[in-house]
Amino acid sequence: SKALNEIEVQKIEDYIANDSLQTYEVSKSGFWYSYQKKVYNNASVPVLGDEVIFEYQISDLYGNPIYIKEELGLKKYLVDKEDFIPGLQYGIKLMKEGESMKFIIPSFNAFGVLGDEKKIGMNTSIISRITLININKDE
Repeated sequence: SKALNEIEVQKIEDYIANDSLQTYEVSKSGFWYSYQKKVYNNASVPVLGDEVIFEYQISDLYGNPIYIKEELGLKKYLVDKEDFIPGLQYGIKLMKEGESMKFIIPSFNAFGVLGDEKKIGMNTSIISRITLININKDE
């Protein structure tokens, strides 16, 4: 398992090294991210209980689409109160309304060993692009 994780991380690092147009940061939660559109204001980020509305898509490390945003539609998610892709649960909490980010997520922070048993295979790293449309603050 540890050896598989190391191979997967190496593939991600190779992807990042070849993507010279983007600047990536690594999170404490074990995924990489890059801002596609950054909002430069003092707006807050979502916290526990906030409802966020976003659109997203998922591809593999080679850029092949797995799920396109038109297929997934708008997603409503209660921050830290619903199950969702673990890496994206953490990643969404970095975003402000109107921002777009690209997340590179290893399988252990995505769909795990089994994949999603539909389109995402076993031990598959994913790339997800998200645009955060709205944050409804929990009163």
